Amino acid sequence: MLYRHLVYPLIGSLDPERAHHLAVDSLAFAERHSPTRALLRAVAGDVSSAPVTVCGVRFPNVIGVAGGFDKDARIAGGLARLGFGHVEVGTLTPRPQRGNELPRIFRLPEHRAIINRMGFPNGGVEAALPRIRALAKRRDFVLGISLGKQKETPLASAAGDYIAVMRRVHAYAGYLAVNISSPNTPGLRELQGKRYLATMLSSLVAENRRLSSRGSRHPPLFVKIAPDLTLTELDDILEAILDSGADGIVATNTTTSRRGVTRSRHAEELGGLSGAPLRRRSTRLIARIHRITGGKLPIVGVGGVSSARGVQEKLDVGASLVQIYTGLIYEGPGLAGRILRGLD
Repeated sequence: MLYRHLVYPLIGSLDPERAHHLAVDSLAFAERHSPTRALLRAVAGDVSSAPVTVCGVRFPNVIGVAGGFDKDARIAGGLARLGFGHVEVGTLTPRPQRGNELPRIFRLPEHRAIINRMGFPNGGVEAALPRIRALAKRRDFVLGISLGKQKETPLASAAGDYIAVMRRVHAYAGYLAVNISSPNTPGLRELQGKRYLATMLSSLVAENRRLSSRGSRHPPLFVKIAPDLTLTELDDILEAILDSGADGIVATNTTTSRRGVTRSRHAEELGGLSGAPLRRRSTRLIARIHRITGGKLPIVGVGGVSSARGVQEKLDVGASLVQIYTGLIYEGPGLAGRILRGLD
């Protein structure tokens, strides 16, 4: 394959974050010009329409791009032309945020994996808002928006940050995702615990309903969780989600475990591990969530997907939608099209 044998070796020779910025800039350029927009469609290839409705939202297909790839809503339109049925932009915070110090992305190519400790770098919701407004007019994909909190905001005040972002983007979001599970913002995963979660989710659900009552749009509210949960912690989270009236769950974020990659030269780097080593863990968690909730809670499956087989695996255990991130890095821009044809 051209990408794997020619393009990726060139990209792989660059610093990972520089390579990502180059990919974003290239895709943003391609989306702005008619000839290159047509090229993006050509890269996706022919795929048949296979829409699916989740929480009342019609998705063109089951495949999407996970939050974190398009941090500032710059390339969602281009990703849609590559065949993705939805793109989750962000994570966005109320104010601009630099994130953690460089270097903060590390490739583990022998494992088809990435370790990152980005820390929600983004230009803030106000900077992204004009692009989000423009994307909301598109009908060829669903725009998801990942909500986050500032690094310095105390956990007890986190709901205020999530609500501040929600209020700015509510009128344009196809769905909202509450990111409480990144391992790269100090203390953030504590929001998954009993001390904060039930009260915070109740506030967010109430605000989503209030905003929806003022307009015609009611974006479903999903909660993104970590894969590194005990059974008791998972039970507590699911109870809080169901009791609050949140609409669904995104499973999962990156893992702090290094199982299966301990011999990599980057294994000791701090951050979240994504890619192939996460595939089975996330799939098992999806299956458990589906079983515990009796299939009543829609699940967006994420973790280690890079093929039609990987997508079908998550659909078979209860996922309604499936997202990709690291697989796109290693398999290239034609991945969505190949997966969709494989699912056919």
